[in-house]
Amino acid sequence: MTWRLKFSLFALLFAFLLIVVRLFYWQVVRAEDLADLGQSQYGRITKILSQRGEIETSDGFPIAANRVSYRIFANPKDIEDKEFVVNLLSPILKIDSATLSAQLSQNLFWVSLSTDVDSKTKNQIEKYDIRGIGFEQEFSRFYPEASMAAHLIGFVGKDDNGDSKGYFGLEGFYDKLLRGKEKSIIQVYDALGRPILAKINDDKRGEDGKTLVLSINRSIQFVAEKELKEGIERYGAEGGMVGVLDPKTGEILAMASFPSFDSKKYEEYPQENYKNPFISNLYEPGSTFKPLIMGSAINEKKLKPTTVCPICSGPISVGGYELKTWNDKYYPGTNMIEVIQHSDNTGMVFVGQTLGLDGMLKYFDKFGIGSVTGIDLQGEVAPEIKEKNDWYEADLATASFGQGISITPIELLTSFSSIANNGKMMQPHLVKEVHSRNGDVVDIEPKLISRPISEATAKVMTEMLVNAVDKGEAKWTAIKEYRIAGKTGTASIPIQGKYDPEKTIASFIGFAPADDPKFVMLVIFDRPKARIYGSETAAPVFFSIARDILSLYGIPPDR
Repeated sequence: MTWRLKFSLFALLFAFLLIVVRLFYWQVVRAEDLADLGQSQYGRITKILSQRGEIETSDGFPIAANRVSYRIFANPKDIEDKEFVVNLLSPILKIDSATLSAQLSQNLFWVSLSTDVDSKTKNQIEKYDIRGIGFEQEFSRFYPEASMAAHLIGFVGKDDNGDSKGYFGLEGFYDKLLRGKEKSIIQVYDALGRPILAKINDDKRGEDGKTLVLSINRSIQFVAEKELKEGIERYGAEGGMVGVLDPKTGEILAMASFPSFDSKKYEEYPQENYKNPFISNLYEPGSTFKPLIMGSAINEKKLKPTTVCPICSGPISVGGYELKTWNDKYYPGTNMIEVIQHSDNTGMVFVGQTLGLDGMLKYFDKFGIGSVTGIDLQGEVAPEIKEKNDWYEADLATASFGQGISITPIELLTSFSSIANNGKMMQPHLVKEVHSRNGDVVDIEPKLISRPISEATAKVMTEMLVNAVDKGEAKWTAIKEYRIAGKTGTASIPIQGKYDPEKTIASFIGFAPADDPKFVMLVIFDRPKARIYGSETAAPVFFSIARDILSLYGIPPDR
């Protein structure tokens, strides 16, 4: 074989190899890119949002549901008389004529004119059979109970891309689960931009969102909101909160806060109203914090209920500050049971000093003070607890009666619930079950966070708190037929480095029935003006709600 023939054969083989490599590159390596490029030349990839999952109360009633709505779109190139269309649609869609005219003047084949259009409006427009105007079915959020539980639910708004997205509360926390997976389709158009085939290919399989079944009891939620709102008006408070929890499971039975908003009309309210103060606001708890400190000292066996306070005969000086009782009354020779009964600050200073800073910080950690509870709501915050070296003698003293330390209401409610649950602290949560469209159900199991105190200590603290209800400042409003454990709280509010004695956070925390608690409840009023003490404001509201809950559960009197 001559060298010319060999060269020709080699050149042919090399050229063939180049063609094979090039074909592999285009048909295998770049196949997906070429397919997308081809599709873009004759069609448009359209995303179809899945149906958002609903949110239901424990009795199966939807408090966040869906209704069918429509997006109205236009092909400006296909509309012959734009002025007529603008004059016709502007009043129907409630869109400014100049804005609508600008939309229809764009050199595009497709523009969105309006979303969340109801069936009545769609049918009204369809009667005119306007060439170049079309409709796409969507789902919009609907809240059957209007503003009820708005802070728990949150709302559905739009993200930067104009897609629906959940914000705050459950809508925000479970947005991905509720939203499901969107579906992509390819819409084919002719040269004039008119659709000639609805769907030619399913590019991505979609999945509807899942439905959440809550632990929220609709009747308790209704009562809590009603009593709270009436209390705010009655006492001239700037706001208020109520949280009700099942101590054995951590399930939230009700949670209400005012001022609030309407989840459907959220844009009509100040943005600060969106935040749920029960999980997002820090405050000084005052005397409702005392049972945690007392329980810590008793659990460490540093004190007994009968231990006598040696420094309770008058004001005491700590770190250059004079500390007094809330009402300037003193009880020489008082024991720990009476310290809780009288809400004696000087007695609690003795408890704090006996427990010591190391002991206090240890139990802060055990009770979860300074940490988020992990509740399934968007927006929970946690306070920052100072490092050990940053504490002064006065800090230890004031923290023992709930001043100079900040927590969230959900933090207090969760930690206090351990007393009602034999020393076991459960994680608070709202979702009990997750339902899929195909009928699958996932149960959410209760989760134990910690055991901050022993069962024996919990029993001792329960009896001390029952005594506080029966003989303390709020005894006038207590329910006599039941053994109820509870504690009042009146915390002064720090303003510009000083405490204002006339501006308070009034609160009451407790559980019932004391021997087999079905609920733990915290009631808070922010800056009540008519009466500033927890025993005169939060306590009456607590017992009013408690009476309804006991009746709702059919719990017979235990006295």
